[in-house]
Amino acid sequence: MRASEPALKADVPTSQPPSSEPASSESAAPGGAADQPALGQGLTLAMAAAAGIAVANIYYNQPMLGIMERDLGSPDWTGMIPTATQLGYAAGLFLLVPLGDLMDRHRLIVAQFILLAVALVATALAPSAILVIVASLALGAFATVAQQIVPFAAALARPQQRGKAIGTVMAGLLCGILLSRTVSGFVAGHSGWREMYWLSVPLALGAAALMAWLLPRRHPYLSIGYGTALKSVLHLWRDQPALRRATAVQACLFASFSVFWTVLALHLQEPRLNLGAAAAGLFGLVGVVGVLAAPIAGRIADRSGPAPVIAAGAVLALLSWALFGFWDVVPGLVLGVVILDFGLQSSLISNQHIVYALVPEARSRLNTVFMTGMFVGGAIGSAGASVAWAHGGWFAVCLYGGGLAALALILELTARWSSR
Repeated sequence: MRASEPALKADVPTSQPPSSEPASSESAAPGGAADQPALGQGLTLAMAAAAGIAVANIYYNQPMLGIMERDLGSPDWTGMIPTATQLGYAAGLFLLVPLGDLMDRHRLIVAQFILLAVALVATALAPSAILVIVASLALGAFATVAQQIVPFAAALARPQQRGKAIGTVMAGLLCGILLSRTVSGFVAGHSGWREMYWLSVPLALGAAALMAWLLPRRHPYLSIGYGTALKSVLHLWRDQPALRRATAVQACLFASFSVFWTVLALHLQEPRLNLGAAAAGLFGLVGVVGVLAAPIAGRIADRSGPAPVIAAGAVLALLSWALFGFWDVVPGLVLGVVILDFGLQSSLISNQHIVYALVPEARSRLNTVFMTGMFVGGAIGSAGASVAWAHGGWFAVCLYGGGLAALALILELTARWSSR
């Protein structure tokens, strides 16, 4: 911004957004936030598609590792590729997502998609496993553009429609997570792993063009330093108990979600089921049913408040694990995965409904805290699932996943009871 333009003041945010601060020139100028139309259904769906395209990139490599290892050699280094991608995503959550509060989100989102396309080209061209790892770090970091889109949708939506908007965009994001393994496994099996990354390049560039065309321009942002913004992330965690509670509950539920998907392929390959790895990819298609139905929970949160929806989502996740444990046949697994994904998405939408309302001018930094905690929970869930599977098989996995869902429910109910 020019030096003569007034800017929003942003030291450490408090629980109440300041009302006396002068608006930035972006909100006052023609075409700025004050003149922008409400978030329409077309833009919401476009943002959902872009979020799904972005986040899918961090999961493409998982079903392709065997093919990548045969091509690249160096099995020890090849096994580090998914870890590098996840580490890049974690770094992007902390280092890049806060930029959404500091600069024009329209330009930031478009730029990140273009850089994501560059990282995809680098990955496709990398001649060795070590260089694929380096490119995967960048790919994971720039894929966090998905986490720029979600708080932007929350900012553009009317308060009474925020849950619905968040639900739609998050449905797109979770569809990207669920379908990515199915798509990459099919493409790599028929054409090769490099072709999957080449296919993703025009998808990223197409998302950049779509966002450049549709996203509002000159949305208000804060005139604060990057270092100050990173420090304020810690202050937000300290000063916002609702943020800590929402993050803890969602971390437990995402851990429970990750438990299932970590060991599903191994369980399906057991002699009793004998379905093979390809069936695990088809379960991703089944899970989309639960995700696509979950925006209903956003509408309920808009009308009745998010707290009951969060508790109901945890109950549904717990119910899904009961089905997995006591009805361990294909119909039980199919029904359970739909219920699990619906429960996760319902609670996720409702927790984000709470988080994004805390400090409106700090939505990107709030998202940094919330999503970092959620993905840490996912990593803990995956690690614990492998241990449970190795020592106790599917029944131990069900106890572990169900225990995480129960912990989420206890945390939510305890917090609500103590606040009365």
